[in-house]
Amino acid sequence: MKLVNSELILKNAVRGRYAVGAFNIYNLETLKAVVKAAGEMNSPIILQTTPRTVSQVGEDYISAMTKVAAAEYGIPVILHLDHGDSFEIVVKCIRAGYTAVMIDGSSLPYEDNITLTRKVVDLAHSVGVSVEAELGEVTGVEDDLYLKGDKGRFTKPEIVPDFIERTGVDSLAVAIGTAHGKYKGEIKLDFDRLERIRSLVDIPLVLHGASGVPDKDIKKAIKFGINKINIATEIKIAFTETIKGAFKKNQDEIDPRNYLASVEKRIEQIVKNKITLFGCGGKA
Repeated sequence: MKLVNSELILKNAVRGRYAVGAFNIYNLETLKAVVKAAGEMNSPIILQTTPRTVSQVGEDYISAMTKVAAAEYGIPVILHLDHGDSFEIVVKCIRAGYTAVMIDGSSLPYEDNITLTRKVVDLAHSVGVSVEAELGEVTGVEDDLYLKGDKGRFTKPEIVPDFIERTGVDSLAVAIGTAHGKYKGEIKLDFDRLERIRSLVDIPLVLHGASGVPDKDIKKAIKFGINKINIATEIKIAFTETIKGAFKKNQDEIDPRNYLASVEKRIEQIVKNKITLFGCGGKA
C-alpha cells in the first residue's frame, strides 16, 4: 500500500472512539519494528520524525524506507513530521514524500500561531497532506527544547473553535498535563479540560507525551476524545536498555546485527501492546 495522509484514518478514529498510535522512529530498526508490529495487528500506523531526526537521517532516506515498509505490509502508513518548527522544514518534508505534518507554533503569540499554521495548511492541503497544530504547550523535553510545566500553558478550551476555524487545521494537539521525556512525580491529566475541548469541536485531538502515562489514564483520555497518541520516549528507552543488556551479557559482542535484532523484537512488543491499549488493532 502507498503512504496515505492522516485525514481519513483519524476521522475513522473519531467515529469509532479509539486512538491511532503515532510512534517516533529514529533509524531503520525502529521503523521496521513499528511497521511490522502494526502489520501483524492489522492496524493503521503513524510513523513520526522530529526535525532533529530529519536533520540526522535525511528526509529522503526516511521517506524511501517508509515506502518500502508500507508496500511490504499492506496497511495504511502515515509518514508524519512531528513538531515541525518552521515553514521551511514543512516544505522540505512534503517534497520528500511526507503525508502529514505538524507545525508547532504553540510558543508563539496566538495570532502568530494562527498565521503560521494557516500558511502551512494552505500549502499542505494543496498537495493532499494533512496538518496537525498545537494550542497550549506540552511540557518537558522535545529534541533540544525544554518547556517548564504549569497550568498557564494548558490549552484554553474557549479559543479552540476560533483557532480551528481560522486555520483549517486537520487535527489538534492539546496540552492537558502530559509531558515529553521521562516523567518525574505523579502524572495528573486535566480530563475536565479535555472533555470541554471535545464538546466544542469534532476534529481529531492529539495527546503528546504519552510515554509513561498509566494505561487507565490513556483509556480515559480516549474515552474523553483523544484520537492520536504519540509515543517516543518508550521507544528510546527500549532501544537503549536492550543494547546495554546485550553488552552486559556479552562484552565481546561485535556484530550489530545480533543486538539490533533484539532491539527490534522488544520494540515490536511495545507497539503491539500500545495498539491493543489504543483500540486500533484490526482497523487497517
